[in-house]
Amino acid sequence: MPETSGSAACTRIAEDGYAAPSRSTVVIRPGGSSLPVYLREIWDYRELLYFLAWREVKVRYKQTALGIAWAWLQPLFAMLVFTVFFGRLAHVSSDGFPYEVFVFVALVPWTYFSNSISLSANSVVSHSNLVTKVYFPRLIVPMSSVIAGWVDIAISLLLLLPLTFLYKIDWTWRMATLPALILLLSLLAIAVGAWMAALNVKYRDVRHALPFFIQAWMFFTPIIYPSSLVPQEWRWLFRMNPLTGVLEAFRSAILGRQFDLTSLAISIGLTVLLLCYSLISFRSMERRFADVV
Repeated sequence: MPETSGSAACTRIAEDGYAAPSRSTVVIRPGGSSLPVYLREIWDYRELLYFLAWREVKVRYKQTALGIAWAWLQPLFAMLVFTVFFGRLAHVSSDGFPYEVFVFVALVPWTYFSNSISLSANSVVSHSNLVTKVYFPRLIVPMSSVIAGWVDIAISLLLLLPLTFLYKIDWTWRMATLPALILLLSLLAIAVGAWMAALNVKYRDVRHALPFFIQAWMFFTPIIYPSSLVPQEWRWLFRMNPLTGVLEAFRSAILGRQFDLTSLAISIGLTVLLLCYSLISFRSMERRFADVV
């Protein structure tokens, strides 16, 4: 059988109108491994982040009798318990402010933070059906849990309005810093939650150990007591807790106190370092999520 030259083969394909199908493989890879490229990729998927966060909000309050009132009840009940045992019985100092307001101002951001890292730590495993089917930056999943909590903290802060009127606490310009403090707290929640989410995919013990970790962290944070109770020689170690400066800044903003700029600056620096480490660690581990989730 005579061989067909290349030009003759092309002529035959053109005349017959078809060609033999060729096999090809399409491989979808991330845009890049560097952190700026990864952040830009997350920005490209911002609509998915919005829909996942909105879905988280709807699922959280779906078929609940009290609805969004749970955002008030959780810190409110904790405030009542702490007020009775620590404010009335143990006579813990509150820096001259009513203990109820003093502890509630810290409980609102703490409740948001603790709920955010609990939900984001389990988010990748709970969204396994989505993670194993399509590609998108996996960091969006724990981020959506943190952003969905903005609704809760906004509702909880509204309860502070009648409390400030009841206890005659004057409003100052420092309240204008609350959005920036919430953003700083959110970045810290993303840093801790994303790291826990990556570890939880590989080690399911994280899900069981996380409640003990959160409970211990609460007592190492100035929520039921002021920072002034910590001895001066241990104050530097106390400030290594990134939540210390943030929660003290919340108190300063709402109660009208002077900001502890040293503690706040340390919290900002630690948050940036933790966020960078968490993003790099999450990025390195997410390539294996679909295999082990």
